[in-house]
Amino acid sequence: MTTTRIAVRAGHPRAQVDLVVGALAPRLVDRTSCTAHVALTAAGMLLLGGDLVDVEVDVGPDCTLELEDVGGMVAYRALTSASQVTLAARVGSGGTLLWRALPLVVAAGARVDRRTQIDLDTGGCAVIRETVVLGRQGEEGGSLSSHLSITNPDGPVLTEELSLDGSFPEPGVLGSERVLDAVIAIGFRPDPEPGALLLDQPGAVARHLGHHTHDSPLDRVWAEWAEQATSTAASVATGAVPIPAGASSTPRAIDSVGAIE
Repeated sequence: MTTTRIAVRAGHPRAQVDLVVGALAPRLVDRTSCTAHVALTAAGMLLLGGDLVDVEVDVGPDCTLELEDVGGMVAYRALTSASQVTLAARVGSGGTLLWRALPLVVAAGARVDRRTQIDLDTGGCAVIRETVVLGRQGEEGGSLSSHLSITNPDGPVLTEELSLDGSFPEPGVLGSERVLDAVIAIGFRPDPEPGALLLDQPGAVARHLGHHTHDSPLDRVWAEWAEQATSTAASVATGAVPIPAGASSTPRAIDSVGAIE
């Protein structure tokens, strides 16, 4: 399956944004000379057993890229092999990545292997929203193996391994809850948030465990940390250039590379 790719580079009068459609389809929302706002939506039915979702993100030096999901992702019962979700992002010097993902729902019988790698150059920062829901309403949920690795030029900043199985809830992990919500800030020191984990290097992790996604208090944390990350960027946006009404903001073909000048 084709890799989904999103890349942004500073330009005049508008940034160059390269989009490649894979399992996910990126859509340009707006941009300035050094910022881009891109929405992600499924290009087909996801996630079925054996599906591979591969996403690569490249944020150029002194650029800000905001990614947001248009719809959440549901992993369905896997009769044979597990689904794989691989996310890799590179953030250039002075760049900022804001990635607001909607919930990943792991339905009963589903098996998901998710791996996220984020590499920050000097002065780069990122704020990531990750939400996992074990099971649809009335289900106990499937299994998820998740690996997160964030590095900067000095080495590892945050490395996490998480294994969840709705059929065998573990005390001290999710217990009887089914929703794990997290906001992760890296590359700057966000304002203190009660209960948040402060990292040794500039960064913090705020988490919420609950039974329903709408009970999470992390919408506010996401908004505040994203604003703080943007304010620390080396280049600040000075006026968005929206796509005109009725104009196409997508690559010319569903399986082609789109370089939006």
